[in-house]
Amino acid sequence: MPQNCAAFECMTRRSLQTRNQGITFHKFPSDPALKKQWEFAVRREDFIASPSTVLCSQHFKEEDIDRTGQIVRIREGVVPSVFSFPPHLQKQPVTPRKTKTSQKATAPVQVPEQTEAVEAESQPREEHSYAAPASLERMKDKLAQAHARMEELERQLRNAKDRERRCKTALKSVLHDASVTRKRLRLSLQSASLGAPV
Repeated sequence: MPQNCAAFECMTRRSLQTRNQGITFHKFPSDPALKKQWEFAVRREDFIASPSTVLCSQHFKEEDIDRTGQIVRIREGVVPSVFSFPPHLQKQPVTPRKTKTSQKATAPVQVPEQTEAVEAESQPREEHSYAAPASLERMKDKLAQAHARMEELERQLRNAKDRERRCKTALKSVLHDASVTRKRLRLSLQSASLGAPV
């Protein structure tokens, strides 16, 4: 089934000719937030992309396209940005406001210098287990303890896996012995029922 680009007034269609021109087609992303951004960028009224809807590579900047492999891909997180919209759909330049309130809003905020009392309050408190220790040595000790605990748990995991492997081997051996014994018992019962000596 032939595919057309979903962009506004784009007549590019997937064909051998477009392939030879280096035009590639790309499905809309599966990530809902990024898909919504793509749908908005297309600027078609009430447009919702289906799983088979595609955009051609003409709507992406060249740096947004990864052509290093055999498959041409759109780089992660990229939104299509190259369109030829009619004037009523083009973005209008935003003119800065000139009122005093607007100028105050855009002016940088000056933060007063903090006093020592505020700095003392911002120190982590020891009663909270999630707070970092105040000294570097205590932090190193906690890190060493966590590392030792991790090594102990890894050793216990290795031992448990070894025990499991030995149990599986023993169980296979017992099951094999049981099947051999069952076969011998069946043969002896068959020979006994026929009256033949064993």
